[in-house]
Amino acid sequence: MSDWLEHSVQVEVAVPVARAWELWSDLEQMPRWMKWIDSVQVQKDDPELSRWKLASQGFEFSWLSRITRLVPQQLIQWESVDGLPNRGAIRFYDRQDHSIVRLSISYAIPGGLGPLMDKLFLGRIVEGTLKADLDRFRHYAESPR
Repeated sequence: MSDWLEHSVQVEVAVPVARAWELWSDLEQMPRWMKWIDSVQVQKDDPELSRWKLASQGFEFSWLSRITRLVPQQLIQWESVDGLPNRGAIRFYDRQDHSIVRLSISYAIPGGLGPLMDKLFLGRIVEGTLKADLDRFRHYAESPR
């Protein structure tokens, strides 16, 4: 049995929601702003499936993820179907000339260890990393092309 830990972060981005959506919905571009994501490969035979590889400091994890709900310019929701157990959602809020981007991620930790690890250090590390990722996304989205 596993404990699920969840973390949510958000950022305000000075681009219209259509631009924020355009960047996030191209999953293979995520390593440009997500520090620990080494690669994302959308499956050619099923575009709702993507293979993710996370790599950091000698650790490497891989998983296959399925998009479970997609509402253009509002929501991308997913869950892993093999590998590292995780699920989450990225939400987009239209504020006319800017956007709010909110990322929520849940992941499984072996039973009993989750709450302890979360309180000791894991929660701060994950939330700090996700916040830094969203800040990198903001800079990427706002930079002129």
